[in-house]
Amino acid sequence: MGVLGTAGRKRKQRADEDAAPALFSAAVDMAMHSDEEGDNEDSDANDEVDEFPEIDAQSDSEEYDSAADAEEDEDDEADDDDASSDNEHHIFPRPKTVVSDITGQPKRVYPEIEPDYDSDSSTEDTPNRVGNVPMHWYDDLPHVGYDIDGKKVLRPARGDELDKFLQTVEDPSAWTSAFDKNTQMDKPLTPEELDIIRRLHDHENPDAGYDPYEPMTEWFTGKGKEEVMPLSAAPEPKRRWVPSKWEKKKVMKIVRAIRQGRIVPNKPKASTQQQFYSIWAEPSTSHAPSLPAPKTKLPTNSESYNPPEEYLPTEAERKEWEEKDSEDRERDYLPQKYSALRLVPGYDRFIKERFNRQLDLYLAPRVQRAKLNIDPKSLIPKLPSPSSLRPFPTYKALTFSHSGGFARCLSLSPNGAWAVSGDDKGVVSMWEVNVGREVKQWKFSSKIGSIEWCPRTDVSYFAVGIEETLHFIIPPNLPAAVYNLTYKLLAPATLPPPSETPSVVKWTTTSSSKWTIDTPILTLNLPQSSGFPKQTAWHRKGDYLATVSGGGPQGGVWIHQISKRHSQAPFKKIRGDVQLVQFHPVKPHFFVATQQYVRIYNLAEQTLLKTLMPGIKWISSMDVHSSGDHVIVGGYDRKLCWFDLDLSEKPYKVLRYHSRAIRSLHFHPTYPLFASSSDDGTIQIFHSRVYNDLMTDPLIVPLKILRGHEIKDGLGVLQVKWCNSHPWLVSGGADGAVNVWCS
Repeated sequence: MGVLGTAGRKRKQRADEDAAPALFSAAVDMAMHSDEEGDNEDSDANDEVDEFPEIDAQSDSEEYDSAADAEEDEDDEADDDDASSDNEHHIFPRPKTVVSDITGQPKRVYPEIEPDYDSDSSTEDTPNRVGNVPMHWYDDLPHVGYDIDGKKVLRPARGDELDKFLQTVEDPSAWTSAFDKNTQMDKPLTPEELDIIRRLHDHENPDAGYDPYEPMTEWFTGKGKEEVMPLSAAPEPKRRWVPSKWEKKKVMKIVRAIRQGRIVPNKPKASTQQQFYSIWAEPSTSHAPSLPAPKTKLPTNSESYNPPEEYLPTEAERKEWEEKDSEDRERDYLPQKYSALRLVPGYDRFIKERFNRQLDLYLAPRVQRAKLNIDPKSLIPKLPSPSSLRPFPTYKALTFSHSGGFARCLSLSPNGAWAVSGDDKGVVSMWEVNVGREVKQWKFSSKIGSIEWCPRTDVSYFAVGIEETLHFIIPPNLPAAVYNLTYKLLAPATLPPPSETPSVVKWTTTSSSKWTIDTPILTLNLPQSSGFPKQTAWHRKGDYLATVSGGGPQGGVWIHQISKRHSQAPFKKIRGDVQLVQFHPVKPHFFVATQQYVRIYNLAEQTLLKTLMPGIKWISSMDVHSSGDHVIVGGYDRKLCWFDLDLSEKPYKVLRYHSRAIRSLHFHPTYPLFASSSDDGTIQIFHSRVYNDLMTDPLIVPLKILRGHEIKDGLGVLQVKWCNSHPWLVSGGADGAVNVWCS
């Protein structure tokens, strides 16, 4: 009945094909084109395409034709057998044969397989196929790699840190995921992976099936598991049971030697006396023997069990001894008296004394030190005689007195013929160095802070510093050429153009109609609250002048240029209070001394070169050698430090020759001399020879102590200056006297 139904359906299907076009089969007959063919290409009529089996819509009906031929039944059965055999061999959908547009040859095209949604994707590879490359190469790109087809794998969108936090709060299972750098997204971890992480965190074996206490499997031991086979299948050698002829010859050779007397057995020793060795013996050495251990002190009369009465303490002495500490007692015991030796009790301090004795033996030196016989005079360095280092000042030649109190500052002209000095009453006196005769006197409104003569030889003038003001004065009795050049320098007919950076220092020139020899020709008004200039330092060329005041925002340091009539503050802000400044005699360097340090600046490059650390609590004075390689610094703590700038930032030598604070230091410009003055009223003269050879140290020899100033109000000699052309020294003191010391 099944066969008849099938035949009827076949006939009815053929009739329908003849009556109407096979629209359904045409809809099913689709070809999957290759990648080389275009999407808009249609199936041509000339292409040979295998048709898929047609579907009969009436195959499910129960009506069928009862009349069927036997031949048709046989044909249907043959077709069914062929179809079943083809289905057995082709488990995938049947391919279509199409003609390629590129090669022109027929090819098979399979339909695309679309997996279901419930398919297992655990065995699929990762879509990013870049391999083991650093992923930070893709940080600036919109994609994170390429897939198996070479297409870009775009970077997934990720939120910020707030989104991550909210995700961890909302999703309780967010912590079970890990960030995959390859795909740039969070990948959930499986329970097996989480279990491995937990085991690693608990220091356990990551394998859950591992049993560390499983019973041992005995592979080669135990009953019935013994190895009965030999380790080697080689046959037993013949030498195992045949005697060796070589050993027989060797034995016979020894036997013949014993018979002939060539081998004699060891004879027993005649003496059986035992030998002893000293285990404490030390090997002989050339070193001196160690010192013996110190012996204990012998007992005295007071330590006897029956001492005389005069050794027994009284009750007051006994009470005083008990109240004292053990370290303060003269004796460690109290004398006691017993009538018989058998009445003496046990010594209660025996163990402690034995312990102290062991400590004495342990800490006692055992090395014999040879005593050195050194002459103390040989330790003193041999210095040349001062008489061989002449000339240097030795006596006071003359004295110029100020009636206005302290002779606080002084200066000498470049030729050494004239000197100017100022006191606390504002009087500046000019006098002759050779005879001490006063030539001119100027009166100012406040005390004189500093005086310094210009080092130029073609002009002659000096600067006087008073309260917030700096005056330039032309001395009298000058040659006409020097006078005219000095006047043109300080009061030019045409003023130089103003600087691009304005300065708060005001330059004021006295008009020619009002100016006289008794008044300053040029005046510099420093900023307010600067105080009076306590130091003035000229550059060696005489065009620049540096002043140090007691206050001011820039540390009170100003540098003035005479030719351009301009002033500037080299420091906007400086650490510490500036005490002194000095120009380098050769290089464009600037020395700035604060309370405890001396800093060296390069004015051309505007950089800090070096910081000298003299170790002085408060620096009071400073001077630079004419070579520029050596600096001396004095302090109120009586120290005088010599610095070699080529060696170190620490002092090369520290001199302590004054008993009180050092007030002034000065190098002689031509002679190898320098002087120091102090509040003890003395002046120390030193010989200071500096060699051109860098391997030779400077020679510093104290030569003379000059005493001629009186101490007044705790102050002694306030300033010293050398004469440029002679080994003469001029000193000003608190007693108002200005002394000239000659050789």
